[in-house]
Amino acid sequence: MSDEMIIRRYRSSDEDAAVDLWSRAARQAHPFIEGEGVGERARVLREVHLARAENWVAERAGTVIGLLGLLGARRGYAQGADTGGQAAEIGGLFVAPEAQGDGVGRALVEHAAASCGALTLEVFEQNARARRFYDRLGFAERARRVDEETGHELIALERAAPLRSVAWLHVRDGRLLSVRTRGNDTFYLPGGKYEPGETAAEALSRELSEELGLVIPAGQLSEAFVIHDVAHGRNGRRLHMTCFTGGPQDILPVPGREIAAYAWFGRQEARERCAPAHSQVVDRLVAQGRMAAG
Repeated sequence: MSDEMIIRRYRSSDEDAAVDLWSRAARQAHPFIEGEGVGERARVLREVHLARAENWVAERAGTVIGLLGLLGARRGYAQGADTGGQAAEIGGLFVAPEAQGDGVGRALVEHAAASCGALTLEVFEQNARARRFYDRLGFAERARRVDEETGHELIALERAAPLRSVAWLHVRDGRLLSVRTRGNDTFYLPGGKYEPGETAAEALSRELSEELGLVIPAGQLSEAFVIHDVAHGRNGRRLHMTCFTGGPQDILPVPGREIAAYAWFGRQEARERCAPAHSQVVDRLVAQGRMAAG
């Protein structure tokens, strides 16, 4: 059985595992709440929260290791739909204590953001670890209140919808193709933003034509992986970048009017001259054996 983590919709058969996970994680996160993780609070989780929320689980080797519940989710963000600025609320996020620190919580949050866009949530002021976690993911405080049930202070956090973009991974002799726009010293991966109604592959096909004069039909592009990072020059806003491979290997780029230069970079050059998301991309390509580690 594969040890790769997957994220999938919650099923009724997950109930006992999800409640056990929540109970152990909640007691660890909220030692200041009397009766946390058991009794009446466990009953409410089973009968109310798991029934009303849109729940997702992270699973590894057949074991549920993470649980996220969404409230008020508006679908279609991933297809470019207008969500009217309304954020989905993370009603609860819990990771099994033995799986914490492995990126499970981050993956669940980014999964929710990829589907819904903007996110809000509340975290107990005394839960310092969770506050640090959400701060690293770009959430900002917007309000505070006292929780009537426990008497402890809650902090309301929010994060804007990530910028959705697409990128092309073209490696030649172990070096990654990158482009620089006019008036900018930083190199980026070829690609860009979606236009209304476009799929990710269609958006990339259009961008490659506009930026580099390359005619690569969407059907020749294959999704490789998704990168979550901070968008360069966007005041901390998050980036959701879908990366593709495919198309011809032998190309002759013809830069469009917005492109000042293109180049193929090795690992060190990419780290020094390219946008932050490049580092994750290069690490993935090194792990795949497509770029040298040095």
